[in-house]
Amino acid sequence: MEQKKNEIKIELTPEVANGHYANLAVISHSAGEFFLDFIAVAPNMPQAKVQSRIIMTPENVKNLLFALRDNVQKYESTFGEIERKMPKNSQGNGGNDIPNPFMA
Repeated sequence: MEQKKNEIKIELTPEVANGHYANLAVISHSAGEFFLDFIAVAPNMPQAKVQSRIIMTPENVKNLLFALRDNVQKYESTFGEIERKMPKNSQGNGGNDIPNPFMA
């Protein structure tokens, strides 16, 4: 007799399904958690609001990293390479005047 895999039933409420737009993510961590703050930044606005904060264990963040990498590869194989646009005077800020926290 074959056992069924454990399935998780996921509920997506209408409020959550609408999502939040973010064009900046700030990532910080402690010894036990990663904090991912997703932010919507508008041009010429001195302040930006965190739209959503996700707190994850280091193991789950690493799993997310691999899942994102896999999905980007699948996207690019279907739609072509995602080009990172950089302004002429940029030092790796991802194509806008907002500093990119992912660039070292």
